[in-house]
Amino acid sequence: MLPPQPSPVRFEHLPDGLGIGVASPRLTWTLPAGTGSQAAYELELGRGGRTHRTGRVDSAEQILVPWPGAPLTSRERATVRVRVWSPDTAGPSRWSTPADVEAGLLDPADWQAVPVGAAWDEDPDGARRPARVRKDFRLGRPVARARLHVTAHGLYEIEINGRRVGDEALAPGWTVYPHRLRHRTHDVTGHLTEGANTVGAWLGDGWYRGRYGFDGGTRNIYGTDQSLIAQLEVEYDDGTTDVVATDATWTAAPGPILTSGLYEGETFDSRLHDPAWATPAGARPGDWTPVRTGTRDPATLVAPLGPPVRCTEEIAPATVTRTGDGRYLLDFGQNLVGRLRVTVDGPAGTTLTLRHAEVLQDGGLATRPLREAVSTDTLILSGEGPLTWEPRFTLHGFRYAEITGWPGELTDNQVVARVHHTDMRRTGWFECSDPLVNRLHENVVWSMRGNFVDLPTDCPQRDERLGWTGDIQVFAPTASFLHDCAGLLDSWLTDVGVEQLPDGTIPWYVPVIPGEPMWTPIHPGAAWGDVATLTPWTLFQRFGDRELLRRHHPMARAWVDLVERLAGPTRLWDTGVQLGDWLDPAAPSDDPAAGRTDRYLVATAYFAHSARHLALAAAELGADADAERYASLADEVAAAFRRRYVLPAARLVGDSATAYAIALAFGLLTPEQRRPAADRLAEIVLADGARISTGFVGTPLICDALADNGHLDVAYRLLLQTECPSWLYPVTMGATTIWERWDSMRPDGTLNPGGMTSFNHYALGAVADWLHRVVGGITATAPGYRAIAFRPRPGGGITWARVRHETPYGTAALSWKLTATGMTADVTVPEGCTATVELPGRAPLTLGPGDHVLRTADLEEAA
Repeated sequence: MLPPQPSPVRFEHLPDGLGIGVASPRLTWTLPAGTGSQAAYELELGRGGRTHRTGRVDSAEQILVPWPGAPLTSRERATVRVRVWSPDTAGPSRWSTPADVEAGLLDPADWQAVPVGAAWDEDPDGARRPARVRKDFRLGRPVARARLHVTAHGLYEIEINGRRVGDEALAPGWTVYPHRLRHRTHDVTGHLTEGANTVGAWLGDGWYRGRYGFDGGTRNIYGTDQSLIAQLEVEYDDGTTDVVATDATWTAAPGPILTSGLYEGETFDSRLHDPAWATPAGARPGDWTPVRTGTRDPATLVAPLGPPVRCTEEIAPATVTRTGDGRYLLDFGQNLVGRLRVTVDGPAGTTLTLRHAEVLQDGGLATRPLREAVSTDTLILSGEGPLTWEPRFTLHGFRYAEITGWPGELTDNQVVARVHHTDMRRTGWFECSDPLVNRLHENVVWSMRGNFVDLPTDCPQRDERLGWTGDIQVFAPTASFLHDCAGLLDSWLTDVGVEQLPDGTIPWYVPVIPGEPMWTPIHPGAAWGDVATLTPWTLFQRFGDRELLRRHHPMARAWVDLVERLAGPTRLWDTGVQLGDWLDPAAPSDDPAAGRTDRYLVATAYFAHSARHLALAAAELGADADAERYASLADEVAAAFRRRYVLPAARLVGDSATAYAIALAFGLLTPEQRRPAADRLAEIVLADGARISTGFVGTPLICDALADNGHLDVAYRLLLQTECPSWLYPVTMGATTIWERWDSMRPDGTLNPGGMTSFNHYALGAVADWLHRVVGGITATAPGYRAIAFRPRPGGGITWARVRHETPYGTAALSWKLTATGMTADVTVPEGCTATVELPGRAPLTLGPGDHVLRTADLEEAA
């Protein structure tokens, strides 16, 4: 019997192979059920009418396998398929379904397009009405193939002959634009016709020149122009080609969008909109004037490493309430990130105002937490019949919306909330017998969705929405279980490396907004800067991508070398600006860094932890001398930590929960110190009624510190606490996302008075990683889950749990339940992987790929 057919090949961490920016893309495939393991593979590469086969390659590798031929050249297309051998079969499997890959523009010399925008653009410091740009052109023969390579200074949506190209939102996303501006390749063959054609684009300010940042924001961060960069390449049926690129022959005109901003919202006057504007018949003489052209170094144009932002879901209002003065208040039942789509008809000039907020206060929208993000969209009707509309260049964080000016009665299906985020593949699921814990986990998922909008942000609603390094550093293990975020985070980490200062300092958030008074000049800070070492390691462990680890290794090494210089011979990092255990619930609302844990204890602990992980990374990359050097440095810092912060009887300076959690979780204590330190941690937790007393640093660590050191029961008490502060308190208050503060809403329904009060902030949801590994019971023990530990540790009255993860090799799943005779567990091991299963009270058991049903009553007891 032959092995079953493998999955189609995937390329890098991308959802498809069109417009790939890598000349030699790595290949991944999964084995179907029943294969067991792979003994060998053969790749077939079709290109240019020729076929090349590798022949049998004796290897079990199937994740990010090297490209099997000469590198692709710009625009080159290839088809790849794979077949495999298993140890138990003499012959190969059937070939996989062919997968297509096509290189984008790999050489800067391939670009002819230049930035084009409106020549009449308004005062760069004032309110600016977005423009549209267009180009009429003729095609002399039937089109065989056409590709559009497109990006912008600002944001864009592009149409050809009145039909939108692509479905992404907020393109091209946010990168450190002077160094990296993403472009995307679209197949537009079906958009074109022989004869007259038109290409046109809507433009918006976005992050490039829009108002962004704290205290009213900063304008023109990257430039003052609003420009399209587009190159349409057409291949005719006879093999000849044409190029239509943005240049001085394009024209521009004001569009019906009057104002647009990521914080402000959007105003659209439909009386000014001609639906045929991007068709050959759509340009009225005199409306369109020549564009202004700009410059762009094509060497800075890069292809995406992950998927774009898209609408991934639509949610109808759960309730609609009409107020006495005619306004409508809509509750969507879920705090989300996106925008409204309305279908409405009314007289010309009718103005609809759409306002957004995460929570209500005194029956109305609570907009104070938004600060200066007014989050208001305005639609002016043309009176020409029903109109379906949503904003183009803004997103809001909201559960509630208020609509003023709606003509007549608002009925079903006239308003829907469209959820937007980076369109990552979902890979992780969890549920258990406790409905509050399930809602907590669902809240974590929604907060990740709302804050993974092209980069990992802190919050999606107020005048901030920045790529804070500390937030993702603590959340990356959870994120990489829930979604395939490798491409997104690889891209963002590349920008972290770009923004890293020459001395090794990692900014607090990336991309940097220059001149922000709170965070300028940039200081090195523990936990936030350690994203340089810890997050690449997390991604390597979860996705098995050693090259990703290699690419970011220089950044990690520069960071640790900087901290080594700052600490000096004492090996104690006890100077500089530190945020400590940010948002410890005991910290004053106006000083979130003033928690119970010594800031420099946190800094020195992270110094040791990062040095240890840098040593591990160096070993993986074959840099043995570096591995030895940084392992020795980590030992020295850990010894210095003990001398300075560990008192007799393993008490820690400050005696805070975070101090013990970080010392235990980071392995900074001697074997003799671990148990008394863990006992003291449990005492602290119980003395506070098993309520949370940790912030950003301690919260992801405390349950592991307890569970791994003899206090699993206390970890469960902490998890299941419902009094404030706790993970479940917001759930009891109706939260549908993770809050920034433990008490963002007080028990009496009032809002935390601090100026920093978000209701969608994933960092404190990092506990979900513990749910996956300990309650659910799935842990990667080799990179990419090639080896897996299934070890559920029940407690807290939870009687069953189910957890599933789509690993790079396939589905890993564990479903367990407690019975009168012990535990029953259904285990799924991915093909090509090995697993160790350890059920409570039973000896570890080694399993191979496939589905297994285990009962503790049938297993050997642990010695």
